[in-house]
Parts: sequence; C-alpha cells; structure tokens
Amino acid sequence: MGFTIGGIRDMRTGARRRGGRSSECTAVAEFTGLWSWDVVPGARAAAGACSCGKAGCRAPGAHPLDFAPLVRAGATLDEVTTAWAEFPGASVMLPVGRAFDVIEVAEAAGRRALVRLERMGLPLGPVIATPEGRTHFLVAPGAAAELPGLLYRMGWDDPSSLDLRGLGPGSHVTAPPSDRGGLGPVRWLRSPALDSATKPPAARLLLGTLAYVAHRSRA
Repeated sequence: MGFTIGGIRDMRTGARRRGGRSSECTAVAEFTGLWSWDVVPGARAAAGACSCGKAGCRAPGAHPLDFAPLVRAGATLDEVTTAWAEFPGASVMLPVGRAFDVIEVAEAAGRRALVRLERMGLPLGPVIATPEGRTHFLVAPGAAAELPGLLYRMGWDDPSSLDLRGLGPGSHVTAPPSDRGGLGPVRWLRSPALDSATKPPAARLLLGTLAYVAHRSRA
C-alpha cells in the first residue's frame, strides 16, 4: 500500500498547504491506507432532515448513502479525494464485519470499562464515543455472532439486561471526525494504532469486564 505514519503526517501537512483536502479525506486515507479498512460516504443531518433525501428517513444522518460506492481498503489520498468530491460533506462510515466487529455499550460504562481494561494490561483495539452516549469497542471479526454464546458461558443468561450488543456484517459505525445525526462529532476514546487497528482483540478478552461494568452501571 505504500503508507507509513510519516507519510500520513506528510499528507496532513500537504493538505494544509494546498487547502484542497478536507479533514474527512485525510481521515479516510488513514483508514484505507494504514488500517486496511473499507469506508463508505454517509448521510448528514441538519434540522432533523437527512441528506439522503428520503422522506421519513429512519436514521437521519446515521447511515451510508445508498448511491455512494465503497472506498476500498488501500485507496490513496488522491483516490479518496476523487471519491469524496462526488459526495461533498458526506460523513465517514465504516462497514462492520470484515476488518472488525463492534461491541457497543453505554458511554459511561464504556469509559469505566476502558480504564479497567487498560489497568489490567489487556489488548485493546480502537474505541469510539458517539454523541448519542454510546461507545463502540472494535474487536476481531465474528464477535457479533459469538456474543450470545460467550455471554451465556460467562453466566449472563439475559444479554439484553446489560445494555450491551454486538454489531456485525451489515452494520456501519460513524468514524471521527464526522458528525452523527446532527447531534455532534464522533470522537476517539482510544485512537487506532498499527497493532490495535489491523489486529483488533478477540471479544472474549474484553467481554467479561464490559459485561460486569455494564451490569453494575445499570444496577
């Protein structure tokens, strides 16, 4: 792919000098070039209306644009800029299920769990916080399908009581620095790094702590 951390820094500097690259384009180029993630342009929301143009949209500003093509892993900054020029202002959305799955919990529980997991020295992937008050822990693909069985074996008979769920193939998450649903920007609680983004941890390594903290938070 020919991307390095230094190369991304050069792209950022060059983007500022040229003034023609948006922050979304630079972020997408990092995702595709460094982390080998697919990306798709997503809708924006303003005053409750969705840029997809559909009346009564069920997820305004929080879904991929149906008519936008996937930007494949490995795309360069120039390729990303060309693709994004077709959809100015689009949000950055990451398809779930190929490079990673997601475990979603409430933000308060997610923040507390993240502190515990870091203190325990467990491997962690990127973690996203959304303006709706949710956290997305990126984990190895297949986690969403395994989640009910893993929780059951850990003694959690009713996963719905934890306010914890898995997102797998067919789902998308909004990535920083994009706005989600007109509610505000999505943020990294734990930014991607070469080891964590390209090889996210198995869900079983994090799930015990996430489930325990989520349960305590709801109790």
